[in-house]
Amino acid sequence: MKKYISIFLFSLIIASCGDSFLDVAPKDALSPATFWQSEDDLELALTGLYAGFESGGNLLYRDCGSDNAYNNFPWEGWRSIGDGTMTPANPGAGYFSYTTINRCNEFIDNLRNVDLPDDKLDIYEAQARFVRAYKYYQMVVNYGDVPLVLENFESPDEAKVPRDDKEKVIEFVKGELTDIIDVLPESYPSSDYGKATKGAAQALLMRFNLYYGNYEAALQIARDIEGYELFPNYQELFNPENQQNQEIILSVQHTQDDYQINLTPFMPNGSGGWSSVVPTQALVDSYRMADGRTIEEAKADGDYDPQNPYVNRDPRLRATVIYPGQMWQGEPFRSVESGDANYYQTADNATKSGYNFRKYINFLDESTDEQYWNTGLDIYIFRYAEVLLTIAEAKVELNEIDEELYDALDLVRERAGMPAVDRSVYDSQEKLRELVRNERRVEFAGEGLRRDDIIRWGIASDVMNEDALGVRLGEVLDTQQANGDYNVELTEDHIFIESRRFDDRHNLLPIPQSAIDRNTELEPNNPGY
Repeated sequence: MKKYISIFLFSLIIASCGDSFLDVAPKDALSPATFWQSEDDLELALTGLYAGFESGGNLLYRDCGSDNAYNNFPWEGWRSIGDGTMTPANPGAGYFSYTTINRCNEFIDNLRNVDLPDDKLDIYEAQARFVRAYKYYQMVVNYGDVPLVLENFESPDEAKVPRDDKEKVIEFVKGELTDIIDVLPESYPSSDYGKATKGAAQALLMRFNLYYGNYEAALQIARDIEGYELFPNYQELFNPENQQNQEIILSVQHTQDDYQINLTPFMPNGSGGWSSVVPTQALVDSYRMADGRTIEEAKADGDYDPQNPYVNRDPRLRATVIYPGQMWQGEPFRSVESGDANYYQTADNATKSGYNFRKYINFLDESTDEQYWNTGLDIYIFRYAEVLLTIAEAKVELNEIDEELYDALDLVRERAGMPAVDRSVYDSQEKLRELVRNERRVEFAGEGLRRDDIIRWGIASDVMNEDALGVRLGEVLDTQQANGDYNVELTEDHIFIESRRFDDRHNLLPIPQSAIDRNTELEPNNPGY
């Protein structure tokens, strides 16, 4: 598919959109007599759908709406969602848009004007239906009731429609995905990598059922997903040379120069980055010891030093977070020392938590002269680890404590360098629920799943009504650990980042006031905002 990305801008004209109502796409935007004539036309139009269905940046920023991360700059849209101050007038980042949905509707309405075999057209249609279902998945999860639009409107007046009940939207998404699973191919030629496959439709349906607590359905779908396996090295999983590996079910495609992703927001200030998205201390503390104990258990045993806290931890911590004393671009990271380029008070672009994310920028460790703003790195949407952890979670919630559950957990943990689950300790639904939830957190940190998880688990008000904190300040010592990182001595208080608040209204994002003003049939989301 990457061969088409350089020309995707042309394909966007198939469904021109305005700023009003539900992004009305006029029927005469591009006449069937002039465009829908060949398979090349379909490919161009299809690329336009994929170009708008997900943003790699959105996935990387989304954890800032949870206890995992903090967004440094308000204008980027996630600060207000993280601290609970978003309003209809200032909704922050959002998903309330029908642009791509309109393109999908136009595509589905016209694709059979092209003279191709029905089975081939069926695959094109299934891809458009997948993209549309994905957009409605985003909308219903973030806003609840939303207008369900399956045909484009002739005029702006017709586009003034009310919100449909979320249950109707949920059933539509489930039905669409169920219908297309056996139509989509299991794979494509390498040049078309990134298109929706059978596995992608299954993964979305699996995630959707898990979100709404349909554990039996989620479990069965997860069991049915075949042809994937874990990549052997967790840290290298996110490097560009491995982005088309056996674990990836679907990803957002990028190409350098043509459809690049900008990694500057995630780089440390000392490397020329902005530190827009940074981990919190709460995320760092969620990583257990390398032997599987929590840091509280290790501290009670005398094996955890809060002044030198990064020793003998879950290897995923080092693969995910740049922490003080860790080797980064040839020298130890010194964000805890006053005057260092990465010290939180040194510059606006210095990390405000004392940490930066390493996941996805690990490949830049050895480079100080990269165009961080122009990379072709793909960002993952679904990977096989989620399938395994869905099996584990569904079985925990169904109270089916058996080897299938443990095996799924062990595969994920052992790939990361962690020990198998201690069956004698984690032998109950309650204990396993705590373990599985923490595994999801540390496995997918920085990948955009945490906000949805804490909301669907009903714990968002517990974890988001606390001050967001960063690292304890101190100094980096001259002594090194076996992995090459330097020991630290952290003796001062944690950095205070911000106060946060969360109540039931924050489970959904506010529908933007601008959309309500343009469409008088739209009612506000959660009047308490």
